[in-house]
Amino acid sequence: MRSRSATGVLAMFVAVAAFSFMDALLKLFAAHYPPMQVIFLRAVASLPFLLLPLWWSGRLAELKPTRPWLHVARALIGITMLGTFIVALRDAPLASVYSVYMFAPLLIAALAAWFLAERVEPGCWAAIVVGFIGVIVILQPRPDGLPVAAGLAALVSALCYAAAALVARVLTRTEKTAAVVFSFLGLMGLASGVLAANGWVAVDPGHWGFVAAAGGFGAVGQHYITVAFKNAPAAVVAPVEYTALLWGIGLDWVFWSVTPSGVILAGSALVVAAGVYVALRERRADASTE
Repeated sequence: MRSRSATGVLAMFVAVAAFSFMDALLKLFAAHYPPMQVIFLRAVASLPFLLLPLWWSGRLAELKPTRPWLHVARALIGITMLGTFIVALRDAPLASVYSVYMFAPLLIAALAAWFLAERVEPGCWAAIVVGFIGVIVILQPRPDGLPVAAGLAALVSALCYAAAALVARVLTRTEKTAAVVFSFLGLMGLASGVLAANGWVAVDPGHWGFVAAAGGFGAVGQHYITVAFKNAPAAVVAPVEYTALLWGIGLDWVFWSVTPSGVILAGSALVVAAGVYVALRERRADASTE
């Protein structure tokens, strides 16, 4: 059990790093293209990175789903998740959006208790409340704070991410990792492409290299996040997502010369502290059952 949890945590570290670089590219795209078109480009660009290795190794049969309606539900949640996330990125720095998004692991712990019957102790529920207070601190209107619309969009995206993660956890009990990743990207790409068709904006030739890079980062992140939730409980691997805040601060500083305000950092500290507490409690609980 311990080795599987360690595998899940390491996979989540890799996923967070890959998604952080992908998100920086999505922020670039959000300034030029409508949200649904950005989702389409992100999803379709990732598919070759998934399909070619499977074709090369003769494992395309792994793409066949056994619970198609759960795959459809997850893809629909994913469109809402990415759409609201891109809206938030368009109007706010990466680290500021991540500050709200850091509440997602705590939402996963709460939703896992309600829908997957995973045990969450009273202390963890208290931590979830502390994390929510941190989100309120981040979202309070201030001249140097997060724009209200961007903050609310990030919060909706975080909730959708938590829901999608739990559906993925259910799916990985019966599905191959490739099937979970392919259905998510394929269905999301199909739906977003239809929605983007009317307002399609011609892609700048200079952006195609960035589109390919986003696809690569997205495929790596999607694969490893699925591996993470397959190998460890949601409340154990999800808090590793807090490392995204460090990536966000660094990428904002390097590419946009922006640093987060003290209020956003204070709210983030509450959310991260709550998440770390939940992670430590869950790991102690795992150790006591071995």
